[in-house]
Amino acid sequence: MGRILRLTVFFVCFGIIHAFAQDIFAPMKDAIKTGNAKEVIKFFNNNVDMNLDGDVAMYSKAQAEFVLRDFFKKHPSSDFAIVHTGSSKGGLQFAIGRYTSNSDVFDVVIRVKEVNKTYLIHELNFVKDSN
Repeated sequence: MGRILRLTVFFVCFGIIHAFAQDIFAPMKDAIKTGNAKEVIKFFNNNVDMNLDGDVAMYSKAQAEFVLRDFFKKHPSSDFAIVHTGSSKGGLQFAIGRYTSNSDVFDVVIRVKEVNKTYLIHELNFVKDSN
Protein backbone atom coordinates (compact mmCIF):
# COMPACT_ATOMS: atom_id res chain seq x y z
CA MET A 1 0.00 0.00 0.00
CA GLY A 2 2.81 2.44 0.87
CA ARG A 3 4.50 1.85 -2.47
CA ILE A 4 1.33 2.64 -4.40
CA LEU A 5 0.87 5.84 -2.42
CA ARG A 6 4.48 6.93 -3.08
CA LEU A 7 4.12 6.21 -6.80
CA THR A 8 0.84 8.12 -6.93
CA VAL A 9 2.39 11.13 -5.18
CA PHE A 10 5.38 10.99 -7.54
CA PHE A 11 3.24 10.98 -10.69
CA VAL A 12 0.96 13.73 -9.38
CA CYS A 13 3.98 15.92 -8.54
CA PHE A 14 5.59 15.16 -11.91
CA GLY A 15 2.36 16.12 -13.68
CA ILE A 16 2.12 19.39 -11.76
CA ILE A 17 5.75 20.29 -12.52
CA HIS A 18 5.29 19.37 -16.19
CA ALA A 19 2.10 21.45 -16.47
CA PHE A 20 3.83 24.37 -14.71
CA ALA A 21 6.75 24.23 -17.15
CA GLN A 22 4.36 24.11 -20.11
CA ASP A 23 2.59 27.25 -18.81
CA ILE A 24 5.91 29.11 -18.51
CA PHE A 25 6.84 28.39 -22.11
CA ALA A 26 3.41 28.57 -23.82
CA PRO A 27 3.51 32.30 -24.65
CA MET A 28 7.18 32.04 -25.68
CA LYS A 29 6.32 29.13 -27.96
CA ASP A 30 3.51 31.09 -29.58
CA ALA A 31 5.79 34.10 -30.19
CA ILE A 32 8.53 31.96 -31.77
CA LYS A 33 5.99 30.09 -33.89
CA THR A 34 4.86 33.40 -35.46
CA GLY A 35 8.47 34.32 -36.25
CA ASN A 36 7.89 37.77 -34.77
CA ALA A 37 11.08 39.04 -33.10
CA LYS A 38 9.24 41.94 -31.44
CA GLU A 39 6.94 39.46 -29.64
CA VAL A 40 9.77 37.07 -28.71
CA ILE A 41 11.94 39.73 -27.08
CA LYS A 42 9.11 40.59 -24.69
CA PHE A 43 10.26 37.45 -22.86
CA PHE A 44 13.99 38.30 -22.91
CA ASN A 45 16.06 39.27 -19.93
CA ASN A 46 18.07 42.52 -20.28
CA ASN A 47 20.93 40.49 -21.80
CA VAL A 48 20.57 37.18 -23.58
CA ASP A 49 23.00 34.56 -24.88
CA MET A 50 22.02 33.48 -28.38
CA ASN A 51 23.28 30.86 -30.79
CA LEU A 52 21.62 31.34 -34.16
CA ASP A 53 22.92 28.53 -36.34
CA GLY A 54 26.51 28.91 -35.16
CA ASP A 55 26.59 32.65 -34.58
CA VAL A 56 27.09 32.77 -30.81
CA ALA A 57 27.04 36.02 -28.83
CA MET A 58 25.56 37.84 -25.88
CA TYR A 59 23.19 40.63 -26.85
CA SER A 60 21.28 43.37 -25.11
CA LYS A 61 17.53 43.05 -25.48
CA ALA A 62 17.51 45.77 -28.19
CA GLN A 63 20.36 44.17 -30.16
CA ALA A 64 18.76 40.74 -29.85
CA GLU A 65 15.60 41.98 -31.54
CA PHE A 66 17.53 43.02 -34.67
CA VAL A 67 19.54 39.79 -34.79
CA LEU A 68 16.47 37.62 -34.23
CA ARG A 69 14.46 39.59 -36.82
CA ASP A 70 17.20 38.87 -39.36
CA PHE A 71 17.19 35.17 -38.47
CA PHE A 72 13.40 34.95 -38.89
CA LYS A 73 13.65 36.81 -42.21
CA LYS A 74 16.20 34.27 -43.50
CA HIS A 75 14.32 31.33 -41.95
CA PRO A 76 10.58 32.13 -41.89
CA SER A 77 8.60 29.96 -39.51
CA SER A 78 6.39 27.22 -40.83
CA ASP A 79 6.07 25.53 -37.43
CA PHE A 80 7.45 25.45 -33.90
CA ALA A 81 6.68 22.93 -31.19
CA ILE A 82 8.11 22.32 -27.74
CA VAL A 83 8.97 18.64 -27.39
CA HIS A 84 10.40 18.59 -23.86
CA THR A 85 10.53 20.77 -20.75
CA GLY A 86 12.45 20.35 -17.54
CA SER A 87 14.56 21.97 -14.88
CA SER A 88 18.14 21.76 -13.72
CA LYS A 89 19.20 20.82 -10.21
CA GLY A 90 19.60 24.54 -9.56
CA GLY A 91 15.98 25.14 -10.51
CA LEU A 92 16.51 26.74 -13.92
CA GLN A 93 13.69 25.90 -16.33
CA PHE A 94 14.36 24.89 -19.93
CA ALA A 95 12.47 23.85 -23.03
CA ILE A 96 13.62 21.95 -26.09
CA GLY A 97 11.77 22.46 -29.32
CA ARG A 98 11.77 21.99 -33.09
CA TYR A 99 11.57 25.02 -35.38
CA THR A 100 10.70 24.35 -39.01
CA SER A 101 11.42 26.80 -41.81
CA ASN A 102 10.76 25.57 -45.35
CA SER A 103 13.02 22.48 -45.64
CA ASP A 104 15.24 23.43 -42.67
CA VAL A 105 14.68 22.13 -39.15
CA PHE A 106 16.33 23.69 -36.11
CA ASP A 107 16.70 22.25 -32.63
CA VAL A 108 15.82 25.00 -30.18
CA VAL A 109 16.82 25.32 -26.54
CA ILE A 110 15.23 28.00 -24.35
CA ARG A 111 16.56 28.58 -20.83
CA VAL A 112 14.74 30.89 -18.47
CA LYS A 113 15.49 32.47 -15.12
CA GLU A 114 13.03 33.87 -12.64
CA VAL A 115 13.44 37.65 -12.39
CA ASN A 116 11.05 39.56 -10.12
CA LYS A 117 8.57 36.65 -10.14
CA THR A 118 8.58 36.51 -13.96
CA TYR A 119 10.36 33.94 -16.10
CA LEU A 120 12.62 35.57 -18.68
CA ILE A 121 14.73 34.00 -21.43
CA HIS A 122 18.42 34.27 -20.70
CA GLU A 123 19.56 31.83 -23.40
CA LEU A 124 18.09 30.98 -26.80
CA ASN A 125 19.69 28.54 -29.25
CA PHE A 126 18.63 27.64 -32.81
CA VAL A 127 20.90 24.91 -34.19
CA LYS A 128 20.23 23.42 -37.62
CA ASP A 129 19.41 19.74 -37.46
CA SER A 130 21.98 17.87 -39.53
CA ASN A 131 19.70 14.88 -40.25
